[in-house]
Amino acid sequence: MENQLAKSSEERTFQYQDSLPSLPVPSLEESLKKYLESVKPFANEEEYKKTEAIVQKFQNGIGEKLQQKLLERAKEKRNWLEDWWLNVAYLDVRIPSQLHVNFGGPASHIEHYWPPKEGTQLERGSISLWHILNYWQLLRKEKLPVHKVGNTPLDMNQFRMLFSTCKVPGMTRDSVINYFRTESEGHCPSHIAVMCRGRVFVFDVMHEGCLMTPPEILRQLTYIQKKCHSEPDGPGVAALTSEERTRWAKAREYLISLNPENLTMLEKIQSSLLVFCLDDGSPHVTPEDYSQVATKVLTGDPTVRWGDKSYNLISFSNGVFGCNCDGSDKVRDIPLPEELVFTVDEKVLNDINQAKAQYFKQASDLQLLVYAFTSFGKKLTKKKKLHPDTFVQLALQLAYYRLHGRPGCCYETAMTRYFYHGRTETVRSCTVEAVRWCQSMQDPSTSLFEQQHKMLEAFAKHNKMMKDCSTGKGFDRHLLGLSLIAKEECLPVPELFTDPLFSRSGGGGNFVLSTSLIGYLRVQGVVVPMVHNGYGFFYHIRDDRFIVACTAWKSCPETDAEKLVQQTFRAFSDMMQLMDIAHL
Repeated sequence: MENQLAKSSEERTFQYQDSLPSLPVPSLEESLKKYLESVKPFANEEEYKKTEAIVQKFQNGIGEKLQQKLLERAKEKRNWLEDWWLNVAYLDVRIPSQLHVNFGGPASHIEHYWPPKEGTQLERGSISLWHILNYWQLLRKEKLPVHKVGNTPLDMNQFRMLFSTCKVPGMTRDSVINYFRTESEGHCPSHIAVMCRGRVFVFDVMHEGCLMTPPEILRQLTYIQKKCHSEPDGPGVAALTSEERTRWAKAREYLISLNPENLTMLEKIQSSLLVFCLDDGSPHVTPEDYSQVATKVLTGDPTVRWGDKSYNLISFSNGVFGCNCDGSDKVRDIPLPEELVFTVDEKVLNDINQAKAQYFKQASDLQLLVYAFTSFGKKLTKKKKLHPDTFVQLALQLAYYRLHGRPGCCYETAMTRYFYHGRTETVRSCTVEAVRWCQSMQDPSTSLFEQQHKMLEAFAKHNKMMKDCSTGKGFDRHLLGLSLIAKEECLPVPELFTDPLFSRSGGGGNFVLSTSLIGYLRVQGVVVPMVHNGYGFFYHIRDDRFIVACTAWKSCPETDAEKLVQQTFRAFSDMMQLMDIAHL
């Protein structure tokens, strides 16, 4: 963030949005060819031939009609996928989103600036908030530099959704409300919500046209904490956001019916820049093991998280999280925070208790580990001319193969931000080449030379797929679009999507490995597995280390996050040893 502040330029954050290319519709033939290749590792010869016939029939029949309809849609919309993806991936999903959809992890600076230390929660919190609010001001003024690859600008639309954004539950589909506006667009909310011991407070971060200083923010946080620690806990209305979506929608409607003021308070939380969570937890953390803090962030006290907000900043009592800065200690005469006291009755309190019970039941079933592999990192892999991200993905493939004795269908996120409102595409990391290499690594009769050769073939394949997916030539989102066109046209579900091999290879959200590179900075976090017998596997890459966050469900007897991470670390070392043998 300090770099972003320093780099502020004349270029405006959102100035290229209108000139970005539209999201292309890939060729039907190419997408089906890539799809067929992706199912090979999960089929015997007979199954593959059957699927091949289904794909051929689709291509020559209904597929062609659906493709034409999709092309027509693409003429009318700059991003034909955007609305569909938001609905299918997020808003139509009925499972509780706080645990199953949200991404969580520890903030940076634990290692060097701010190791855990009791009594620093509020001081560090005020400094952290001040930095984040400066970032908000950069966005408001459109001074955040445009992200680029070379000279090519990337889509910046997601930055609009960082602040003052909230999901609102619906009976069958949720909605997203975004209150953020740039200065040139008009008024934007400037208050934050603070949650502490089941209570909710709000205060404005601007005073007389200027951003509050860290000591002024500290005064507000101190007032809130003292009040909450000397008085009974609040009802914990926030816990309702951790419920199954339709149940939360019903509970919310009932809450509003009790008193119209409750709606005003909900809207204050929804429109707030972010939610600052004062958590009484004191998680252990070291630069090699972030497991406990990551677990607390993802599965901690639901009465101090608003699960629908785009940004919850969680502050633990031992000061774990945040950034660092310096500021004046002069405090202006600023209004004290306002408490949002909801009108509740026995039914609401019962709903809250039910929400907490289901949340803690599911949270207790989650196995979550975040470990650092410190023998080497990006520097050495690049020196060996290996792409660091592909290095991790292939290590994971080998780890899963060794642990489970079979290939693991894998979802890796590719970014499609070259295009207008572009977000993600799926890279299916479990390729035929990756499986051949994994098999060779488990075969004592295969020479090191042959293992190295097969590994480099797997690298080349993965790198090409990542490039294709980033440039609009992936196939998963395309297939999703074709299936949704069929649904909109009230046509029967094409056989392609009911074929057992479609879901066995990961289609329809059935990937056993749900993975993503979080980046090359200190940001980290993780999500839960996509399927019950799967893993969530997020990682970030630094010059001297790989930090891996892995989740699994304890109630699944065949998965073990600890073993998968250890096997991945073993694979890192084995792969580097392979690169040390004589050159080809």
